[in-house]
Amino acid sequence: MYEKALPWTGRIDGHLEEYLRWHQAINTENVEALKESVDFGIIGFMCDEGVRRNKGRTGAKKGPELLRKACANFPIIENIHIADYGNIVCEGPNLEEAQENLAKAVYNIQSKNIKTLVFGGGHEVMFGHYSGLRKAFKNQKIGILNFDAHFDNRAIDKSVGATSGTGFWQIARQDENYNYLAIGIQQNSNTKVLFQEAESTSTIFILADDFVPENENKIFQILQDWMDSIDILYITVCLDVFAAPFAPGVSATAYNGVMPDHFFKKIFRKAVGSEKFKAFDIAELNPEHDIDNRTAKLAASFVFEVVNA
Repeated sequence: MYEKALPWTGRIDGHLEEYLRWHQAINTENVEALKESVDFGIIGFMCDEGVRRNKGRTGAKKGPELLRKACANFPIIENIHIADYGNIVCEGPNLEEAQENLAKAVYNIQSKNIKTLVFGGGHEVMFGHYSGLRKAFKNQKIGILNFDAHFDNRAIDKSVGATSGTGFWQIARQDENYNYLAIGIQQNSNTKVLFQEAESTSTIFILADDFVPENENKIFQILQDWMDSIDILYITVCLDVFAAPFAPGVSATAYNGVMPDHFFKKIFRKAVGSEKFKAFDIAELNPEHDIDNRTAKLAASFVFEVVNA
């Protein structure tokens, strides 16, 4: 189901250019007719059916609206041209239908040369987002950079169906140009078979234990070499990659997760600054378990970085 975007609201300090905040500039009306004047298109993916099937904590379905609120009062640093295309809503257990609807929306936006910002939702958002990108860039190598504690490459159990943890397994079997780089993988959160699947599909990964400033040069080189090998860059951030004190509002917290510090931002900025960058999403924002909106604010900070890269 499609749900039209509501007007953004927030603090108003003035109406001159130097006072403006995001909510005063984001377009929610007649967005389908907009083309050249838009740089980024926002889509909400109101779904956590994949998380439920994966036996995680549900609640991420409410993430898109909270993330919009967390972004609303950002100051406008430079002229931004963002349109909000509303929400794709998963009705009941109809995950696959919701993912297909998201793919269609992503394709429609990307075909206008507009970058997509998808606000999840569980990490099942990734499969829908990627499917739309594949339709838009049929003959190009799409690389997926996933900041995540989990590979999300679990084989589908036919009695359960696709989940928030099966997306990369699905793509690897559908796309001969499979290019996956995972950063933040936790050894204590992925079984041996998932590491074996990563190896068999030539997945490049950096463990959370190795994602430290001492390895900065090595990590930069891995990232650069990988980006050199692809045509289109799609970045997905599963918020459970971060340590629980910084991201308590997720489906599965990580006590020993990555720190969202200056070092992380250096790596993140290098990726979003690439001329190949075309798409970004946030997954697993779960308002029901957040504390003082800290997870929402963390997620919003990455949206801010993307728009101002």
